[in-house]
Amino acid sequence: LQGLSRFLADKTALEPGEPAGIDIEADELAFYPLIYWPVDAETAMPSEGALARVDAYMREGGTVLFDTRDRYAPGLEGSASPSTRRLRDMLATMNVPPLEPVPADHVLTKTFFIMPEFPGRYAGGPLWVEASLDAENVENRPVRTGDGVTPIMITANDFAGAWAIDASGAPLLPTVPADPMQRVYAFRAGVNIMMYVLTGNYKSDQVHVPILLERLGQ
Repeated sequence: LQGLSRFLADKTALEPGEPAGIDIEADELAFYPLIYWPVDAETAMPSEGALARVDAYMREGGTVLFDTRDRYAPGLEGSASPSTRRLRDMLATMNVPPLEPVPADHVLTKTFFIMPEFPGRYAGGPLWVEASLDAENVENRPVRTGDGVTPIMITANDFAGAWAIDASGAPLLPTVPADPMQRVYAFRAGVNIMMYVLTGNYKSDQVHVPILLERLGQ
């Protein structure tokens, strides 16, 4: 995650602190606006108490980005990977809202960069977010309604694998497929996610400033 922090500092006015590993069983989660959770079926299943703490964190305004990192995981057609099954088991104990792939008009697609897709080390998998109601007037409302930030995001594209760098700033892992621009887009996706989590629908509000000013003038 240090790679993303460096990219954020270079491309935006944000000066992020050092990424911190957390213990969901004991640490105070409220200090963190975003928790990146790489799902690994080989690790122990979190306790009911830990999952309840994460559930409360999401209800109180925090966002968890679950990354199963299994976009190209081998398996029988139509069968879920071990990481996806583990994620399902965890979410079964939480109050998870209905989800949908990021719509084309979602504020996430334009928080900082224009992003029609959200690739990581892997490309092609959707980024899932809380489903939102359609705007009453699509023509005059180019972004989604609602003031809240999605409490949960799910991807299989391995964001951290694309962001990972060594001490010299060189990538640690190749992208799949091997497209140099894919890593750039992965970093941009990370920027949009962070800016969205920190500012909410600020960008959504900004696109309506001309209309609001016109109405105030009337």
